[in-house]
Amino acid sequence: MPKENLIEQSLLAFDNKLHELNLFMTGVSQWFQTHPKLVKIEFPIVHSVKARIKSRDHLKDKLFRKWTDENPIGPENIFDRITDLAGVRIMHLYQDQFPLIHNEVLAKVNDLNDWYLPEAPKAYTWDPESQKFFEDIGIEVHVKESFYTSVHYLVKPRSDSPLCCEIQVRTLFEEIWGEVDHTLNYPEPSDKVSCREQLRVLAKLVGAGSRLVDSIFRSSQ
Repeated sequence: MPKENLIEQSLLAFDNKLHELNLFMTGVSQWFQTHPKLVKIEFPIVHSVKARIKSRDHLKDKLFRKWTDENPIGPENIFDRITDLAGVRIMHLYQDQFPLIHNEVLAKVNDLNDWYLPEAPKAYTWDPESQKFFEDIGIEVHVKESFYTSVHYLVKPRSDSPLCCEIQVRTLFEEIWGEVDHTLNYPEPSDKVSCREQLRVLAKLVGAGSRLVDSIFRSSQ
């Protein structure tokens, strides 16, 4: 079947699951926004939460980018190949808060069996100190030359469900870099050397800023 036809059928499969996908994503988002240990009034661990369903146009672009003759994407495998159709982003103030969020996610998966992880959580970072931080917690680390920094979880309501939501967890400093990079340098990298160099400098400022905030809170205890 021609590539264009398979992609159109994949988009129709997405349309047919959109309502259920949106409900699952909303539940994941609400869980973080209302969790009593993570949103304590006196000092919340979770600063803010964003949620979005990938737009049909962006999905179409991604299908064309990822589709190959050797590994085509069709309606039968779109939900296995494209795992960020629904996304929830969790922002927190500084890195030392992350283990508290991670432990609650694991409790949701392992103790309550409310979520299923189709793959192990992954930490993306370029910073050697952050790499050690996440490895000490037991999270698989992927070094990103692009300076992208975030922890990713894929969650499903059960192992055989096609519904999947990507959870990204990052600090507010990392969110700033991510938003600027996503606007100017994604999905196609900027062709301006100066822009790419400034993004690199911003990533280093973000790393220094995150470390300074951690130090401030540690010194205040």
